[in-house]
Amino acid sequence: MRIYHHINDFTPLKNAVVTIGTFDGVHLGHQKIIAGIRELAEEVGGETVLLTFFPHPRMILKPEDESLKMINTIAEKAELLDKLGIDNLIITPFSRDFSNQTAEEYIREVLVNKIGTKKIVIGYDHRFGKDRQGGLEELQHLSQPYGFEVYEIPEQDINEVAISSTRIREALLAGNIELANQFLGYPFYITGKVIKGDQIGRKIGFPTANIVVEERYKLIPSDGIYSVKVKIGFETFFGMGYIGSRPTVMGQTRNIEVNLFNFDTEIYNQTVQIEFYNFIRGDSKFEGLDALKAQIAKDKIAVQTIFGLI
Repeated sequence: MRIYHHINDFTPLKNAVVTIGTFDGVHLGHQKIIAGIRELAEEVGGETVLLTFFPHPRMILKPEDESLKMINTIAEKAELLDKLGIDNLIITPFSRDFSNQTAEEYIREVLVNKIGTKKIVIGYDHRFGKDRQGGLEELQHLSQPYGFEVYEIPEQDINEVAISSTRIREALLAGNIELANQFLGYPFYITGKVIKGDQIGRKIGFPTANIVVEERYKLIPSDGIYSVKVKIGFETFFGMGYIGSRPTVMGQTRNIEVNLFNFDTEIYNQTVQIEFYNFIRGDSKFEGLDALKAQIAKDKIAVQTIFGLI
């Protein structure tokens, strides 16, 4: 997959089969759209193009609102789209000037002149242009003058499994990782760097790797204990994941930690990927480290049972 970080870096194609959107989560509904453009591209001997924007429009139009959290970082999204076989990914910066284009300007300048769109596949509710005035009707109306075809993904096709990025975010924030994974079609994951912590876990026999996620807009699931798999390089390890403020030791910040089973290698400063599978329990304050240690031992048995390790 070729990645372009601005629409101006892209050379128009002869047979571009295009879709547009945020594609946060790259969930099963999104995957249906991507399968559609791949099929069309094969029929006409063209290439697939996915146009997305970063930062997210809300980050630009409402900069004071930091409540929006994304299921994927932009790097994670690119990784997922690559696996789905997209030929060209355009990540163009969203700006106020860009948002002020009329629907026709957007179609003419971006879709036709910059990309060379011959076929476009969009969801039933896709909106674009100034004040989100553009949609399926404008595309259909202008398709003949500008020489492209429009294919709509009907509402019933996308919603037959009741999937939306909003529902996935809500599930993650509620600790319902199983439902989120069902909608995503893959395990929700976090990518971050291992940093040195205060090593309390090591003192009680459960050493943890402390993970920092640099992208502040990345959604972090509900506090608690999770069954996880952690990818380090080309290897994958089973473990327990913890998200929370460590109330037993009077923690002051929200942490992400993982205890890896049968693992004793130093991995400071390495980037790891944590896949979340099951919510074990919520975060709790215990009477002391002994009580915490006893509970973590039970959590480990629960996770090992889930993964069939015991």
